[in-house]
Amino acid sequence: MNEKIKTQAVDHLFDAVLTLESREECYRFFEDLCTVNELLSLSQRYEVASMLSQKKTYLEIAEKTGASTATISRVNRSLNYGDDGYALVFGRLGDRLTHPQT
Repeated sequence: MNEKIKTQAVDHLFDAVLTLESREECYRFFEDLCTVNELLSLSQRYEVASMLSQKKTYLEIAEKTGASTATISRVNRSLNYGDDGYALVFGRLGDRLTHPQT
C-alpha cells in the first residue's frame, strides 16, 4: 500500500464510501464529491482495467472506452504491479464483470 495516501482524511473518505448501500446512494454521493469529468475518468479507468483483465487489445479498449493508449498503459501497469485492488474487486464481482447487468 502506498503510504503517501494513507492519511486520516483518506480513511474518513473510505469510511464514508463503505457506508453506501446501493448504486443510487453511490450516484448521489459521488455526484456531490466529484466533478462530472472526475467521475467519468474514474469509471473509464475501471472499464479499461476490466477489459485488460479480459485480455482485450489496446485497440479494442481505446475504441470502446475512448481511453488514450497512455491511460490504458497506466492502468495496465497498476494491474501488473499495483496492490491488487482491481483483482480483489474483480474476484468479488466474478461473473458479473464479464456479463454485466443493466
